[in-house]
This record gives sequence, structure tokens and C-alpha cells, in this order.
Amino acid sequence: MSQKYTRRLEKIEAVLRDWLPEQPDLHWIKRIFPGLENPPASDLVQSLTGPGRDLLDRGGKRWRPLLMTLVCENLGGGDTALPLTPLVEFSHSASLIHDDIEDNSEERRGKPALHLLYGTDTAINGGCFMYFLPLACISRWQAPAEQKNRIFALWGEYMRRLHLGQALDIKWHRDFSSLPALEDYDRMCRLKTGCLARLAAVLGVYAASWGAPRESPREDNEPELTLGQAAENLGLGFQILDDVKNLSSGIPGKKRGDDVVEGKKSLPVLLYLHRHGERRDWAARCFSAARAGGTGAPEVEEFIKTLEADGVLGEARERGLALIGKARDSFIEVFGTGEEGNLLAGLADLIS
Repeated sequence: MSQKYTRRLEKIEAVLRDWLPEQPDLHWIKRIFPGLENPPASDLVQSLTGPGRDLLDRGGKRWRPLLMTLVCENLGGGDTALPLTPLVEFSHSASLIHDDIEDNSEERRGKPALHLLYGTDTAINGGCFMYFLPLACISRWQAPAEQKNRIFALWGEYMRRLHLGQALDIKWHRDFSSLPALEDYDRMCRLKTGCLARLAAVLGVYAASWGAPRESPREDNEPELTLGQAAENLGLGFQILDDVKNLSSGIPGKKRGDDVVEGKKSLPVLLYLHRHGERRDWAARCFSAARAGGTGAPEVEEFIKTLEADGVLGEARERGLALIGKARDSFIEVFGTGEEGNLLAGLADLIS
């Protein structure tokens, strides 16, 4: 990876570690829980912070906070967005913790899912804390109250969208016989995955409007609309490629085919079933057997090989790449082909 990305990622990791340290000390506890009388010992607080810190330590691409900081930089805001990076990365981590519980997943990033290590109760509580911790980042952000209030409102709006998308996904994978329209799938993914990417870009725009020099204010909202849409396409493309990998090579840190166990209606599955409506009962049978037998059930391999033979994995992959390419073109359209445009275009290339 380019040193230009590495340098920025190091800054992001420092902010994330500052807000969620390995060992919460009394100074951190007082910062996060102001006005709390007789705060508990740090080892007790760690039962709240431990699951989130564990997940962050397992790695992750961090492309959402990187996107946010690049947008802000390229609009003249410098590092103004850096203190806000937990808004997207902590919220993303929280969604993964809860997603694994809802899907009965066994692994995340190469290790046992957090609810299996810490218990479901601690994982749920730790995930919720990861959603709310970013609000402290906004409170301490060095910006006018009006700017902070706008960021609070944006965060709430996008968190509601994310949970609506998750609700749609849950509804479909609980009903093995359901067959969402491709347009419904697109909407679900834009809510569940695309909205965090969009939030990252929009936050970058808003942070830049505060951090940019006063002689060059940006009073229009065109960057917000253009870059927000581009980022949403980037997130949607990323999700499609992720789903294809789950059914082909497998996602590093997860078991190949666990989406079949979950009964997930990913794009390759929908493309196949809309093309072969008569095979819906067969798909429901495979999903049911996989739910009962896990990733080792023979129906998982049967399901994946059928999709491969039909060509829908390749078709879905091309759709994902096209969305990422569209996002890449939008970044170049806004920032040109200089260093600024190339850094964001390069980020899209890394994701693809």
C-alpha cells in the first residue's frame, strides 16, 4: 500500500486507540463519563470496552475513515475530519458485533465471533457502546455549536438508515422462500452498507467547510451530493464483491459459504432465482439444510457450485466492479487527475 495511505491510516489508528484504549485508565473514564461519581475500576470498565477493542485489534480495512479524511483534505480542510473518524469506524464495528449475533456467525476476522468469546450479553452491550461512543467525539470536537449540532443530526439520520437496512436483511434471511426484487436488494444494501460510506464522505465535506480557509468558503451543497452518491456506490460495490467472495474463494477470517447457512439473499442468489424461478424450493431446501448442518453440510457446496455453473457469481462481480468504477469516475470528476483525485481513485481501486 502507498505510503501516502499508510501515513493517514496511522493517524486514524491513533485516534481510534485514544477513544478506545487497550486499558481504560481513570483519565479516560472521566473523559467518557463526565460527572460520574465514584467511577468503577478500569478492569470493570474493560468488560464494556473489551469486545470493541478486540475487534479493532483484529484488523480491518479502515477504508471508510480513510475516505472521510481524504475528502476533507481535498476540499481544503486538512486534518479537521480526523477527530470524527470514530463515527464511521466504531459504528461499523458495532454493526459487525450485532450482525454476528443475529446471524449466529462463528468467526469474524479469523477468530471466534465476539459473542462466543465474551458471551452474548457482553457482546450486545459492547456493541451498543460502540454505537454511542462516537457521540463523545462530536462533543469534544473543536467546532462551533451549530456545526456540532449538524453532525449530531447527520449521525442519527444515518444510524437509523443502517438499522432499517439490517431489518430488511434479517426479514429476508429468516424466510427461506422469500424472493426480494433486485431493486429491493439494491435499496437494502445502500441502507445497510452504502450509508456508512456515504456518511464518511458527507462528514468529510462538513468538516472541510469548517476547517477550510475563510477566504474560500463552500456555500453550495454540490460536493455533499456528488461525493455522497459516489461513496454510497463504493459501499454498495464493496458489499457485492464481499458477497461474491463468500460464495467463491471465501472471505479471509470467515468460513466459506456461511452466507448460505444464514440464508442470505445476496445478489448472486437473487440473480439465479429470478432467472430460475422454478428452483426456489431447491434453494429453500439448501438453505434449511445448511442452517441445520453448518458450512460443512453438502448442500452448501451443491448450492455454490450451482451458482458458479450458471455464471451469476461472475455477473454479480461485474456489477460490483462497475459501481466501484462509477465511484472512481465521480472522484476524478470532482477533484481532477492530480494528487487529490488520484488518492481517492486509488482508494476505489484498492477496494475493487
